[in-house]
Amino acid sequence: MFNPFEKLSQLAVLKQLSKLCLGALLVSGQVAAMSDQALFDHAREAYAKKNELALAEDVSQLNSQQYILAPYAAYWLMLLRLDQADNAEVQAFLTQYADMVFADRLRGEWLKKLGKKQDWALFFEHYPNFKRTDATVECYALYGKHQFDSQEVSTQVKKIWMSSADLPSSCTSLFDAMQETGALATSDIWARLRLALQDGKLSVAKSIVARLANFDKNNLELLAVAEQTPKLLLTSKTVTVRINNKKTVLKTPSFKARDDIEVNLYALDRLARTNIVEAVAVNQSLQERWSAQDAAFAWGRIAYHAARTHHPQALEFYAKANETPLDKEQLAWMARAAMRAQNWDMLLDAIGKMAPEQQQEGAWRYWKGRALKEKSMVVEANKILGPLSTERHYYGWLALEELGSVVNNPQQQYTPVEQEVMAIASQPGIKRALELQKQDMRWEAKAEWVWVTRDYDDKQLLAAAEYAQRQKWYDVAISTADNTKQLHDFNLRYPIPYRDLFRAAALNENVDEAWIYGLTRQESRFMHYAKSGVGASGLMQLMPATAKWAAQRMGLSDYSQDMIHDLKYNVGIGTYYMRYTLETMSGQAVMATAAYNAGPSRARRWAADEPMEAAIYIESIPYGETRSYVQKVMANAQIYAPKLGYPVQTLKARMGTIPGRAKPEVILADVD
Repeated sequence: MFNPFEKLSQLAVLKQLSKLCLGALLVSGQVAAMSDQALFDHAREAYAKKNELALAEDVSQLNSQQYILAPYAAYWLMLLRLDQADNAEVQAFLTQYADMVFADRLRGEWLKKLGKKQDWALFFEHYPNFKRTDATVECYALYGKHQFDSQEVSTQVKKIWMSSADLPSSCTSLFDAMQETGALATSDIWARLRLALQDGKLSVAKSIVARLANFDKNNLELLAVAEQTPKLLLTSKTVTVRINNKKTVLKTPSFKARDDIEVNLYALDRLARTNIVEAVAVNQSLQERWSAQDAAFAWGRIAYHAARTHHPQALEFYAKANETPLDKEQLAWMARAAMRAQNWDMLLDAIGKMAPEQQQEGAWRYWKGRALKEKSMVVEANKILGPLSTERHYYGWLALEELGSVVNNPQQQYTPVEQEVMAIASQPGIKRALELQKQDMRWEAKAEWVWVTRDYDDKQLLAAAEYAQRQKWYDVAISTADNTKQLHDFNLRYPIPYRDLFRAAALNENVDEAWIYGLTRQESRFMHYAKSGVGASGLMQLMPATAKWAAQRMGLSDYSQDMIHDLKYNVGIGTYYMRYTLETMSGQAVMATAAYNAGPSRARRWAADEPMEAAIYIESIPYGETRSYVQKVMANAQIYAPKLGYPVQTLKARMGTIPGRAKPEVILADVD
């Protein structure tokens, strides 16, 4: 069997040093007393410190003890040695651990090494086996192919190019080569610059500008002015900037050269993000200076920002942009503005302009069906809603209700037998996943689980989900059960852990228990150690400041931040905050759910002057994350209600109607 440290350079020196280190530890009795898990922890620490010598000895010990996670330590050692390892060594490692989840990650790192060296023969021998998505590797692959046939890769390169993302250096070499051959045209460069600017990626935009020979260096300075004080740039003849720590007066851009126009359009876009009223006024004053094409583009950006802020004239602005192509997000917000205005013709028009793949999204199939139904085109509507109603998600259930059915507790179709569950439990990969979970390596544990179950059929997935649930690994159980295609078990998709805790909290705060379960499933999937990237913690994902504020209002005088990790306090405080948001939103659960995720002031701001259907309110939430969150929480609650023994009602009834705002906001005068 291949051993990853047998071919180390300076092998004899390493072995002698390792023996000396190990001997010293043995004298003290430390290694002899080390359990597998303790030795593995030591290997993790050695890897974190890039201590190749110590890690090599740990790998030897773990292999000799046949610890189930020993391959991970070997993988870490190979990562540390990758720059020095010869190709035969890497290939042997990948062969030995071919069925391990980390093999593809290592293959990706090796491919980067080969691409950098332009070892194309070996690169392309192993590239077909690489399954992950990695921009660096993809750009190396295209660069290598470009050496032989630049036309073959042109379309693929442009797909990568047309992104506002900050791409890796391997892509830079590829783009350089494509630009030299003319495959990456000047028009492509201007198009990506505009994309980067409208996405607010100023640093990316500046790197793109370097590819444009005629971009005025003063305009590069003025991009920063456009970002910070857009109205000043658009309405003044000169602005003062600091160049090399000296104040310099620059003329604002004209409307003649392409770079001037792009800076002005960027400034207008930035202004529209924060103040639609001023953006409209400034844009009207510039109409004679724009070309017809640029004027339409400007109105398209204003329309997009107006729709996202629910401005009542958004559709008027879209009408002024009808001569410019609208991107995916602009069309989506045109559709949302139309549904808020209940302009069903405009909604159908917006959906009709979408690309076929966007039209096939559940949201736009449902809303197209709704629009057709509102126009009394029932046969056409049902042709869309019928197939959609068989899909098990928020839009599918709304479609089902449009056809006259009620979303009840979906009947489980298959329950795995004990033999099937034990067959899953006996698999090495499943055992590794659980051991990684015990080692608090949660990301690696889930990655291992996903890798092992990637080719499972529905019965195996349900057996795996059942086994995960028995281990109280609820988030993995839910996601695994969610992956079935034909056979389902909704008891696994919607488990009911901690029932006593949630029931008591629901009674104490007089809050719908199904709603609590629906929200918690979305927040943490019932994993008490869950922690978000912004610092929210526990079952109900409480932010420290929110938890402290709520605890004080509840009268918990001895509250400390550590209590947020206690199940009882986490649920108690979280449920209290749910009740608070519900009362703040006048008992409207959809708005309260939005408030729980994005804050009460935003949830109120997203309402309209007049009462609104909750599904329209949800669909027009400006933040995609919050929009999806509210949809899933309400759909979850709908499933949980009958499971918990509560009366069945329609999803629409559960979501209700969003009340109108008490104080109507000022509306702009009609646009000329």
